[in-house]
Amino acid sequence: MNFSNITWLDERGHIKPPLFLYLILIFLARGWCIFIASLTQFNDRSGLVRLFYPEKSDFILALIAGVGAVLLYGLVIAERKRSWLLLRPLFNRSIWFLWALLILDGVFLLQRIIHDDYLFKVGYSLDALFLFWSVIYVLKSKRLHYYFADWIIEDNDVVAHASTNGTKVDK
Repeated sequence: MNFSNITWLDERGHIKPPLFLYLILIFLARGWCIFIASLTQFNDRSGLVRLFYPEKSDFILALIAGVGAVLLYGLVIAERKRSWLLLRPLFNRSIWFLWALLILDGVFLLQRIIHDDYLFKVGYSLDALFLFWSVIYVLKSKRLHYYFADWIIEDNDVVAHASTNGTKVDK
């Protein structure tokens, strides 16, 4: 079959992860991204972290919330390779995990706003805006819901059956 006219399917007919899913995961793991970027500075490694997170507790909360996003990214990678059958049931329920991460990030944003005595900061408003658009996207995106339902048992049975018979299957 030729799926070249459908851009959201890969060469095997599986739904590719939406680009906005990757952006949401980067947004949720922004604490880890800032931490990794701060490791590249030679003279003051904590300067970049203090720029985005003046309070140490806010940075720790961002790292805690980001662990879930990194784990969800690992599930996306496992789905792309269609490996680790043990993770398949977790992947099919990943949409709920993504909802939990968005709610957790919203709670942490509210905690940061309360911590600053409800003072307006551009960073908080940008976080709230991206969080709002992420919630709308997760709620309304058909492609995202189809993507999380795409990894089914039959895909792995074909690969397992072909490997036991000695036939080669493109991965």
